[in-house]
Amino acid sequence: MSAANSIPENVKTIHLIAVCGTGMGALACMLKDLGYAVTGSDANVYPPMSTFLLGKGVSIFDGFDAQNLSYGPDLVVVGNAVRKDNPEAEKMREMGLNFCSMPQALNYFVVADKKSLLVTGTHGKTTTSSMLAWILYVAGLDPSFMIGGILLDFDGNYRLGNGRYVVIEGDEYDTAFFDKQSKFLHFDPYVAILTSVEFDHADIFNDLAHVKKAFGRFLNKFSDQNTLIAYDQDENIDGLLAGKNTNGPNIQRYGMQSGSQWRIESIYVKSPWNCFKVSQNGRMFGEFKIRLPGAHNRLNALAAAAAANQLGISSDVIANALETYSGVKRRQEVRGVKNGVTVIDDFAHHPTAVKETIKAIRSFYPEGRLIAVFEPRTNTSMRDIFQDEYAKAFDMADMICIRKPPLLEKIHEDCRFSSEKLVEDLKIKGMDAAYFPDTDAIIDFVGASAQAGDVVLVMSNGGFDNIHERLLEIL
Repeated sequence: MSAANSIPENVKTIHLIAVCGTGMGALACMLKDLGYAVTGSDANVYPPMSTFLLGKGVSIFDGFDAQNLSYGPDLVVVGNAVRKDNPEAEKMREMGLNFCSMPQALNYFVVADKKSLLVTGTHGKTTTSSMLAWILYVAGLDPSFMIGGILLDFDGNYRLGNGRYVVIEGDEYDTAFFDKQSKFLHFDPYVAILTSVEFDHADIFNDLAHVKKAFGRFLNKFSDQNTLIAYDQDENIDGLLAGKNTNGPNIQRYGMQSGSQWRIESIYVKSPWNCFKVSQNGRMFGEFKIRLPGAHNRLNALAAAAAANQLGISSDVIANALETYSGVKRRQEVRGVKNGVTVIDDFAHHPTAVKETIKAIRSFYPEGRLIAVFEPRTNTSMRDIFQDEYAKAFDMADMICIRKPPLLEKIHEDCRFSSEKLVEDLKIKGMDAAYFPDTDAIIDFVGASAQAGDVVLVMSNGGFDNIHERLLEIL
C-alpha cells in the first residue's frame, strides 16, 4: 500500500472525489461541520445532493478534472466508484497528495475516540442501524451516525452528536481502487449486529464462498472487547460461528429459536401496529410495537433492542423509541393514496428482500389486491444469478409487473437477467404477470388497472423514472 495512503496531522483542506454519492455526500457535510475546508467533484452534479452540499458550504466541481486538485488539498478522500485512471486519481498520485478511502476518513475524523456500533449483513442494515440510532437519541445519548438511507426522524442520513457512540451501517462492498477489502473491515466495533449472509454484489464477489470469506475476516477480528449480536436462523452465520463460544456474553443470538439469548415470544399484527414480546435468556424483557410491517422488521427491531441493552438502555426506553420510530425513506414508504389506491416505495432488489417485503405489505393490507412492480437494476439483479430465485419471490402478490432492466448493456449478454423469462415462469405458476419494456408502459397499465383498495408496491434500488409520483398523478 502506498505511503501516501494515510491521513496526515494538521489537516485543514479536504477534497472528495465522487462527492455526490449518499455516503460521500454525508461525509463531506460531517467534515464541513467539524470545521474543515471541503471541496468535492463528481461526474453527475445535480439536485438534490448538489444543492444540499452547496448549502452546507461544500464547493463542488462539475466533472472530474486534474485542475480540481491544483490548490493542493491536505487530504483527498477517494470514493469506491472512482477508478484508478480517473484524472483526479492520477493527478493525486502525481502530486504525491495524501489520500484515503471513505471508511478510513469516517473512522479517523468521526469515530476517533468514540465507540462504534456497526450493523452488518446482506439485508436489513439500513433499517436496523436507523432504529438503533433513534433508540440512542431517545435515550438521551446524543449519538453520531452515518447510515445508507434518509432517516425520517432526522431528515438526513448522518448526524454529529456529542455522545460517546457512533452508529454505522457496515457495508460489505469494496473500499476503493487501492483497497479491495470490504468497508466494514476498517472498523473495530464495540457492538456489532449481523443480520444475514447471502450472495449479493456479483460485481465484487465471485460466489457465496467469497462473501462468507469477507464476513469471516470480519468476525475473526473480534476479541473479548467486542460484542456480536447475530441472527439465529441463517445457516451461513451458523457456519461462520462454528467453533466460537456462542454461549458467552460476547456472542449473542437473536430471533425465534429456542435457546437464543434474544427471542421473539409472541406476535400480534393489526395495521398500523406490528407488536411482539421479547425474552432475554428465557426471562421476559419487554413488549414492543413498531409501525413497520413484516417479520423481518420485527427482527430488525429485536437486533436494535439487543444492541441498545448492551449500552444499558432499559426496555421501557427502547419500547418508547420503537413506538415513535418513523422509518427510512424508500423502505416500505407510503408515497401517497389516491382514489383508494396506496402507492408504496421500497428499496428491495435481492430475491429474499423482494419476497419478505411483499409478505410484509400483505400482512398490513390483507383485503385489497397487491400489485408488485419490480425493476431489476443492481449489478447483481441484472445478471442471471437469481433468475430462478425471483420466480419464487412474488407468490403473495396478486398482480406482477416486471420492467426490462434499464442498464442491461452494462452486463455481458451471456449472463444477463431476462425479465421476459421471469414473467413466463410466473405465468407457468398461474400468476398474473406481465413484462414491460419501459416505465411509461407500466404507468399506463397500472393507472388503468388499479382499483380502490389496491396497494401498488414499487421495488427498485433506483429512482425508477419517478414512477411513484407519476402513478399518483395518473390515479
